[in-house]
Amino acid sequence: MRADAKKNRNQILTVARDAISEHGADASMRDIARRAGVGLATLLRHFPTREALFEALLCTNLDALTQKAAELETSTSADEALLAWFRELVVFTQSYRGVVAMMAAAHSNPDSALYASCAAVHSAGARLLVRAQGEGTARADMNGDDLFALITALGWTVDQPSFASRADHLVHLITSAILTSRPGNDAKKATG
Repeated sequence: MRADAKKNRNQILTVARDAISEHGADASMRDIARRAGVGLATLLRHFPTREALFEALLCTNLDALTQKAAELETSTSADEALLAWFRELVVFTQSYRGVVAMMAAAHSNPDSALYASCAAVHSAGARLLVRAQGEGTARADMNGDDLFALITALGWTVDQPSFASRADHLVHLITSAILTSRPGNDAKKATG
């Protein structure tokens, strides 16, 4: 890539990160191009779709979540690993307003620019869930799709200003429904 093209690409990503933190996933591509000091055609040459722009922005974060799952698989108990990873994923979704809807749509669409990253995150969560199920600390009646759906639902909920302050409590409620061995958890009684 030419030096000026690389500079434009990096400037677009910097501006896009700021625009998305201000306006969420619906930030205007035209506004991002204007703020980056490039034409819309230049932005579209680098990122032909909104999803391609998001994939470039989120790839590092999603890869880090996948790597974190791999580390947790071998470093802590199955239920603690799932809980820690779940919390990290919710924190990530809070840092990019509106991204959860794109992730939910992309995880089952191989044509999406976000598909590979979302599929890797989905798979990492499923492995943590299966491990916890194998140790008898997670509900046996759910799978990786259920876990991803709960994460995206919770991510969407805490993305709403009226629920953002309750994020920790909502994470506790959801994880208590998934993990059967948490203190004060009635989920085991309900499924047993």
